Amino acid sequence: MSSTFPLKGKKIIIGVTGSIAAYKSAELVRLLVKEGTMVRVVMTCSATTFISPLTLSVLSKSDVISEINANEHWNNHVELGLWADLMIIAPCTANTLSKMANGLCDNMLLATYLSAKCPVVVAPAMDLDMYKHPSTKQNINTLVKYKNHVLNAPKGELASGLHGEGRMQEPSDIVAWASSFLSGKQLFKNKHFLITAGPTYEAIDPVRYIGNHSSGKMGFALAEEAAKQGAKVTLISGPVALEIQHPNIQRIDVVSADQMFKACKKHFKKADVLIKSAAVADFKPQVAKTNKIKTKKNLTITLDENQDILKYLGTKKTKKQFIVGFALESQSGETFAKEKIKKKNLDLIVLNSLKDKGAGFGHNTNKVTLIDSSFKSKKLPLMAKSKVAKYILSAISDCIL
Repeated sequence: MSSTFPLKGKKIIIGVTGSIAAYKSAELVRLLVKEGTMVRVVMTCSATTFISPLTLSVLSKSDVISEINANEHWNNHVELGLWADLMIIAPCTANTLSKMANGLCDNMLLATYLSAKCPVVVAPAMDLDMYKHPSTKQNINTLVKYKNHVLNAPKGELASGLHGEGRMQEPSDIVAWASSFLSGKQLFKNKHFLITAGPTYEAIDPVRYIGNHSSGKMGFALAEEAAKQGAKVTLISGPVALEIQHPNIQRIDVVSADQMFKACKKHFKKADVLIKSAAVADFKPQVAKTNKIKTKKNLTITLDENQDILKYLGTKKTKKQFIVGFALESQSGETFAKEKIKKKNLDLIVLNSLKDKGAGFGHNTNKVTLIDSSFKSKKLPLMAKSKVAKYILSAISDCIL
């Protein structure tokens, strides 16, 4: 959370709809109030069957509204819509999504939404098949066209017992999004980042592979920081034991270099910035055996060269695109990095050495040198990868903003 408390004094409406995930709304309200936010809660009638309005009233320190007319008192939805700096609908069911997209207005929450002059962010929550249904996707696309912000519904265990997309974003992540959004530090708003992370595994047989020690930590730190600064991020990751946190990140999991190449080709055209931090295997077995290879004293594996993804994308780069590469070297690092800039048509390269203690694969820290296309360099001391990510993004913003 920002040390400048960007949420302090802000006025936020929390809309709660009839989903089992409504229990998370209590934590969302609690966290916002803790940040110094003024919170008003508006519930649909069905939401009140999942969580008590009294609970949310106590946490928000304000009366909860669920009806336009209650006890002969008219709740002014227009006034409420003008009051707020931000409206967050979390959880948002498929039913409410549909009504919002089609302009229906049969409850207080929808009346408030249609009256709101502030930005609106929606955190969908529903079962996997409902979330994947074409009508739901169409409704989400419509809301985005209306300039609403729709958070991803990440994978996880669902109330039905299924496992997949459809979970409501965690309250802490929604608060982080709101903090970043309202802080005004959205340097990369309306920019699309394509980031690769982690290793690739090249199959030898069903149980063995050629790989490397990349943990993906640097790439994930870059994705999180870019998203915090307003970017829409597509993160293509090899096999890693990491989870994304920010709702602006779309994660695509791959295993092999070929799979990563195909995913990069698919998403590169719409990217404003490509950061290729993945450690892609240079070679792959010419033939991956379908059965496990029996133990032998001598085994020869013939290798083929993998497609150089960064070089290929460098040939496709437009004048409006910015490409960042990574170089991990053990000797003559700057010489090789500068050659890589020229050969692969890069705008910036991040050089790190295998010889620097605490840098490179597996660590939470890194020690890098940033070199731009004119060969100007900036050496950074050893620091957390999350902080390195901020320096890299600062260097990008200096060039494209």
